[in-house]
Amino acid sequence: MKTHARVVVIGGGVVGCSVLYHLTKLGWSDVMLIERSELTSGSTWHAAGGFHTINGDTNMAALQGYTIRLYKELEAITGLSCGLHHVGGVTLADNAARFEQLKAERAKHRYMGLDTEIVGPEEIRKLTDGMVNLEGIIGGLYDPLDGHLDPSGTTHAYAKAARMGGAEIVLHNRVLATNPTPEGWEVVTEKGIVHCEHLVNAGGLWAREIGAMAGVYLPLLPMAHQYLVTDDVPEIMEILKSGREFPHVMDPGGESYLRQEGRGFCIGFYEKPCEPWAVDGTPWTFGHELLNENFDKIEDSVAFAYRRFPVLERSGVKRVIHGPFTFAPDGNPLIGPVPGLRNYWSACAVMAGFSQGGGMGLALAQWMIEGEVERDPRGFDVARFGTWTTPGYTVPKVIENYQMRFNVSYPNEERPAARPFRMTPMYDVFDGMNAVWGQQYGLEVVNYFALPGEPRLEVPTFKRSNAWEATAQEVRAVREGVGINELQNFGKYLVKGPGARAWLDRIMAGRIPAPGRLSLTPMLAQSGKIIGDFTVSCLSENEFQLTASYGAQGWHLRWFEQNAAPGVTVENISDSRSGFQIAGPRARELLARCTRSDLSAEAFRFMDVKPMTVGMANCLVQRVSYTGDLGYEIYCDHMSVRHLWTVLSEAGADLGLRAFGMRAMMSLRLDKWFGSWGREFSPDYTPAETGLDRFIAWNKAADWIGKTAATAEKAAGPRRRLVPIVIDAADADVVAWEPIWLDGNVVGWCTSGGFSHWTGTSVAQGFIPADRVADGLALEVEILGERRPARVHLAPLWDDGGRMRA
Repeated sequence: MKTHARVVVIGGGVVGCSVLYHLTKLGWSDVMLIERSELTSGSTWHAAGGFHTINGDTNMAALQGYTIRLYKELEAITGLSCGLHHVGGVTLADNAARFEQLKAERAKHRYMGLDTEIVGPEEIRKLTDGMVNLEGIIGGLYDPLDGHLDPSGTTHAYAKAARMGGAEIVLHNRVLATNPTPEGWEVVTEKGIVHCEHLVNAGGLWAREIGAMAGVYLPLLPMAHQYLVTDDVPEIMEILKSGREFPHVMDPGGESYLRQEGRGFCIGFYEKPCEPWAVDGTPWTFGHELLNENFDKIEDSVAFAYRRFPVLERSGVKRVIHGPFTFAPDGNPLIGPVPGLRNYWSACAVMAGFSQGGGMGLALAQWMIEGEVERDPRGFDVARFGTWTTPGYTVPKVIENYQMRFNVSYPNEERPAARPFRMTPMYDVFDGMNAVWGQQYGLEVVNYFALPGEPRLEVPTFKRSNAWEATAQEVRAVREGVGINELQNFGKYLVKGPGARAWLDRIMAGRIPAPGRLSLTPMLAQSGKIIGDFTVSCLSENEFQLTASYGAQGWHLRWFEQNAAPGVTVENISDSRSGFQIAGPRARELLARCTRSDLSAEAFRFMDVKPMTVGMANCLVQRVSYTGDLGYEIYCDHMSVRHLWTVLSEAGADLGLRAFGMRAMMSLRLDKWFGSWGREFSPDYTPAETGLDRFIAWNKAADWIGKTAATAEKAAGPRRRLVPIVIDAADADVVAWEPIWLDGNVVGWCTSGGFSHWTGTSVAQGFIPADRVADGLALEVEILGERRPARVHLAPLWDDGGRMRA
């Protein structure tokens, strides 16, 4: 065993071997993998081995497609068989909501290059040789890429391909400790010490224990998962004689997946009475064992399966596979550089290893070697869970995710486990005002305030919800009088020091403002893609406040750490500085009642920032508003929030002051076509595509990150552009990812949308080819499988008469 390597990967499951292979594929050969036992000795060896492309996150779905297509490449490179069976698969819909979800997924696939199709009951009967009881089945989604493979053969193919690229694999060598060094990491093992520049935790069932060696808590939990393999089934034997194989059948209503296994069936369950395993830590002695059979927890699921697949009731059970798999709280992998640690990488919680392992290995290798991932990684980025996560949070969230794995996923759904957890000082006040709560980065955020007599629950739906009237009233209150909304759900950072301005000029692509002013600016990766959308407020020549998305804190702080400079400190004040925004035509009148500061248009201009005393609280006040109206952001110390609320609410009582939530905020911003982080602005897009290039300071002297790429795109022009769209919708509005049709072809997709309550218009924003952009251009937008008439509308929906800036 060598004592130095550029990269050490800990863990010899399918994910660790995929990472190792992709590092060699992208050109790094000085890499090694250390495994405590044999390859596949965790969850990999007992996996069911199925693979599919369906995923609610489009980038995850694309990477799953990459994974599936990679297997033939591995076989060609190594000469080893992955045991591939591309049999196709159908997901069943037994109610209207599930069918709507499948139609929405099919719509996404149109521009992703995935060849899926919606099928009816008769087509399902033919695909499954009549072995599915179609009672209650409305239809399904067929995917020809679905299939299954040999888990062990595939893992060894990854390993052999990595060895062919120069990698070293060391087996039967448990890692005992990981220690940071100036050069990277010291990995202490049973066979000696290895020094490396980069360390990858692909520990699977032991990822928590390996992370703890470096002082890292990774929010994941093993769950005991059970599937059955039947004896030979005569009907399957007849299908085999004809040269065919039985397709996968996903039956979400029955919490099961069914596929052919040899001459019989394999059926697995995501049962409600599920079983977390090794909650307090995975024993190092565990490996090639299975858990004891537990038929009690799947009793109801088996009974349902017998009704859905009657052939099973006539088939004996040959063996039971019951073993643990790791899950993150939201079911997606934990991949990428761990915030706060230099060159420490997570490759954990890849529950669907044979659907996702190849794509996750590629993403991590790209991240490590090239500094970023070609696709937006936020759906699987380990940084999406901050330092606030604890085992007390992880356990109930993982259980909830497992139990609801086959449930319909609604765009407006708020799942209740482990909530409320993180709350602001306003939680009890707003709760007493009938707040209906959402969650962002663990924080409870008001979605809307239920009207008197209405339930404190937004009913999950793909269509317009019961929040409609309450949201409309909140919007109207802002536009006609004045509204108030809490500012806690902004990420906030204090940048100080003699080098602060120069550092910001390099980190941010936009203009860094003069003292007392603020500016809007994108933050770019070297590729020129957008990794942040910031407000920069200059408090003094050496002190700045940055505000951005609250949910991107881990992402942004990691970038700041990676680009740290002497003479600059960056402090995360997201949870220590809070406050309120007030917006609407009477916002100035309200604030004037609470401060002695001069608020005239001449003294306090649009995009000014000033310290003020509001009531008794020392505040930082900014004249800007995401509502597109006259408005102010009023920041104060966390301890002054309740006082500030009392002062503003009492002063605004006769002005019609009304609290509003995020549902209203998202409607208000559409009136001015303001973009939203994670929708219009993300690492998938560039400033020129989205219109953020208007905030770039092209002529500033600093060599800002991403300048070369952004300048080249500016010269060439973008191939696609973000456009505002108005839609002749029915009872459902755009959420995101709906296809845009032009001249009978899919030419783009929507990034976000909704209903503008103030103008009474269903709207969206989305990408179309740049050379087709024209005001009034006729389009169609596919919503829940139905193509609705639409048109480009370049002007703002609403003219505020200049009051936002006056």
